[in-house]
Amino acid sequence: MQNMRDLLRDSLGRSLRDLPDEDRLAAAWPVACGAVLAGHGEVLHLDAERMLHVRVAGSEWMKQFQHMRSALANDLARIAGVRFNGIHFEEKGIARPWPRITSPKSPKE
Repeated sequence: MQNMRDLLRDSLGRSLRDLPDEDRLAAAWPVACGAVLAGHGEVLHLDAERMLHVRVAGSEWMKQFQHMRSALANDLARIAGVRFNGIHFEEKGIARPWPRITSPKSPKE
């Protein structure tokens, strides 16, 4: 029997099917990480080699994310239904050449 968390993850995965891969990964991020850890990392970009780039808030959090890299990649792939080749973590404050993933603006904005 699946526990409630697994049911919610599966439900989220089904609801994300129509979104682009980057948006699916960004939406799955807080579910895969949990609220506390997700608050210290931000999905930035899925590059041409299908590597997911995540910005991390400081070196102490970097250690935690690196320790959990494999589990996070597995959970993200399962929840978002997106295949990618790994996660690259970078510390906050380091310049990045790509835009942050944001949701589209509504017509009223």
